[in-house]
Formats: sequence, C-alpha cells, structure tokens
Amino acid sequence: MYRILIVEDDPGIASAIAEQTRMWGLDARCVEDFRNVMAEFAEYDPHLVLLDIVLPFFNGYHWCSEIRRISKVPVIFISSASDNMNIVMAVNMGADDFIAKPFDQSVLIAKIQAMLRRTYDFGTSVPVFEHRGALLNTGDNTLTFQEETIPLTKNEYRILLALMENKGKVVSRERLMERLWETDSFVDENTLTVNVNRLRKKLEAAGLHDFITTKFGVGYMIG
Repeated sequence: MYRILIVEDDPGIASAIAEQTRMWGLDARCVEDFRNVMAEFAEYDPHLVLLDIVLPFFNGYHWCSEIRRISKVPVIFISSASDNMNIVMAVNMGADDFIAKPFDQSVLIAKIQAMLRRTYDFGTSVPVFEHRGALLNTGDNTLTFQEETIPLTKNEYRILLALMENKGKVVSRERLMERLWETDSFVDENTLTVNVNRLRKKLEAAGLHDFITTKFGVGYMIG
C-alpha cells in the first residue's frame, strides 16, 4: 500500500485529503509536528508527499529542500499561492507537480495515482532511518544532521545502519561483526572497537553527543 504524507496545517483540508486518499486504497498520514517534519518523514517513509507552502515555523520550500537532500520521493505542492513565481520556486526546489487550491479531490487523486505509477512502476523506494534529527539514507549511504552531511566509511555506515534498524535495542558485538562479515568485510574485536570509536568521534564532532551507548559485556545501542 502506497503511503502519502500530508504536510498541511489546516486540519480540515488535511483530514479531507487523508480520507479521500484512503478511499482509493492509499495509506495517509498528516504531519502533526511542524517544527520537525523530517522526523515524521523518516519514521513514516512515504512514497509521496503533499506539501503546502505556507506552514508554521518553516515554509514548504524549506521542507522540500530538506527532503531533496536525502530522498527522490515525489513531492506535490498544494497551495492557494499559485502565481507563476511560487510555481517556479516550487519546481526549482525539487517539486514534481503543483496543484492550486481550491482543487477538486478527484483531480488530486488522479495526479497522485499518475505520479505513483510513473515513479514506482520501475523501482521501489529506499528507507530512511531517523534518530534525534540524524537521517541515515540507505539509498546513497549518507548521514545528514542539521543540513550537514557526515562522511562515513563503509564499515561505519554498516555499523550505524545495524544500530538504527534496532533502535531502542542493544545490538551485540557478535551481531555487528556478523553484519560486516556478510558484506565480505572481515573484522575482529579490535577492528570493531576502532570503527565504533571513530564513528563516535565523527558523530560528536557533528553535535550528536552520546549517540552510541556502550552496554558493557553486551554490545551497543543508539541513545
């Protein structure tokens, strides 16, 4: 089932869109925290985003730009600010389409379905993991935090992926080494420790303090 994320601060419009999309067999979620849209984006992992321009705290252009930093997911702007300048701005920020308010719900659904067909008939979306504002994109193996990209080695990426896949759980050292062995990267206990410590330093330098917690005698978890 395709997931549609609705970034619209008018509760009436948002709920009406969500209800209509569900009637057509789509899953829908309305953003609740307009300060932290990217956290909800990462947690929900949508196949398409409907995005208003005028929003609390940050406008739709900002969030479109943030989405484009980590994902190629289709973005359709829905806005009453439908003059040529705003349409051009939306496209330049990475939007795939623009629908002017007020709009007919059937037209909106038709555009959503067409966009989904064009995008996913030839491929699938890639997951993005989020924790404390850090976004790990499995499509290009990058980590971003506060609009900065944190460079990772292959082993550092695989370690962080294993930890973020198991958020809230301890991942044993043995399991982490198995994950690295699965990708033909043989590591021993000392090599794993070196990689984890180097990864910690990179995260600390980026402002992600105490991101990886050691559970002595057991393994690691993100905190």
